[in-house]
Formats: sequence, C-alpha cells, structure tokens
Amino acid sequence: MSGESSVENIRFEHIEPKDIERRSMEIIREELARRGVKLPAVEAPVIERCIHTSADFDYYENLVFTRHAVERMRAALSAGATVVTDTEMAKSGISKVTMAKYDCKLRCFMSDPEVAEEARKRGVTRATVSMEQAARLAKHLPKIKFDSYQDSEAGKVVPASSSIIFAIGNAPTALIELERLIREENLRPAGIIAVPVGFVNVVEAKELIWELRNEKEYGDIPLIVARGRKGGSNIAAAIVNALLYGIE
Repeated sequence: MSGESSVENIRFEHIEPKDIERRSMEIIREELARRGVKLPAVEAPVIERCIHTSADFDYYENLVFTRHAVERMRAALSAGATVVTDTEMAKSGISKVTMAKYDCKLRCFMSDPEVAEEARKRGVTRATVSMEQAARLAKHLPKIKFDSYQDSEAGKVVPASSSIIFAIGNAPTALIELERLIREENLRPAGIIAVPVGFVNVVEAKELIWELRNEKEYGDIPLIVARGRKGGSNIAAAIVNALLYGIE
C-alpha cells in the first residue's frame, strides 16, 4: 500500500469568489497565447466568453463573424433592441440587469400555448412558429440605421434594420425558418446569433444562415455563427452578455 492517496495530493488555488471570473479569463488568455492565437480585438470578448462558458477552446476557430457584426449588434442593443431566444434556458442566462440598463426587451415564444397549438395543427416545430411570431413582432419595432458603420468595400451605408436580434442556441428549425422569413417576408433583423448544438440538421442550418453573407440583398445582416456541431443555449446567452458588457 502506498502512503498518501491521490486525493491528499490535490492542491487548490486559493482565490476570492469575486476574482474567479477574472482569473478564469486570465487562464483563457494564457492558454490562447501558448497556442499562438491572437484574437481580433473587437471579437475577442465574445470568443473568450464562449470559452469561459464551455471550457472549450474550439470556439476561437469555429465562431465566425460577418463584417462589423459585433459593433452593429452592440449598437442595436444600446438603442434598446429586443432579443428573441429559442429556449427559456437561453433567456434565463442573459443578464436582466444589463438588458434593463439599455431598455432592451427579452422574448421567448416557445412556451406560449398558442405557439404549441399552432405547431401541433401544422405538424411543424414550436421553434418554427416562434420565429413567425417574432417576425410579426419585428414589423412593429422601430428601425435602427447603422449609419456610423460604412462598408468601404460596398461603398454604401448599411440599410436600416428592425431592432430585433435572434439568439438561437438549440433549434436548427428556428434558423431554417429565419432564412425563409428573410427571403420571403422581408425580415431584416439587427443580428442573428446562430449557435444551435446537435447532430440533426444543425450544421446545415447554420451554414444556411452563414451563406446569407455572400448574397448582395442579405449580406448586410450581422451574423455570429458557431460553425459545426457545437453551440447551445448557454453559448447563445454568453454571446448576448458579451455584446452587452462591451457596450461601454
């Protein structure tokens, strides 16, 4: 029999509770530096918070952004945008205090009885109907004009968008419906956070949204996409929080 057990050899780092997040971010940056990774300054807080939430460093590779996506979504949030999630979990993970600070609204239609009934009647997912509900809401929201972010390549100012941001962390059918609403119903959100997790239609749905950036008519929609299978409601909430925390 050996002397000390492996448990007795464990040593913990003493740290005050208030310093845990700060130390976690330091560890993340140290690890990224060891890997030779230098994140873009504007996008770094979003990527770091996703890594912090998941302990998964793959996000520095698979989280992708369209041009000025972070700045435009922050501009929308600072102007009081409405954030629509596809799960109550994502909704509950978003900072209510910071949302209230900017007079932002938070909506999730998934638990609404009329959404469940409509989905049952039509044989579609609740996520599909929820996105339709959100699109109807978007028609009544004020427009946001991102005239402070001129795309020098296109030589034009980004057109006004509805002040609604979609944070999708679970349902690929939500993304599929959003893509249809953009093409067929003229939905123009202030941003789409496309980070569902899973195996069935997840990769394809995220690529469907990501491909919008290549089309002239839809290329100005700000997108943040976790390519591949990874993501989740916690990641969707983490991205919204990172955007909110970076406004000031």
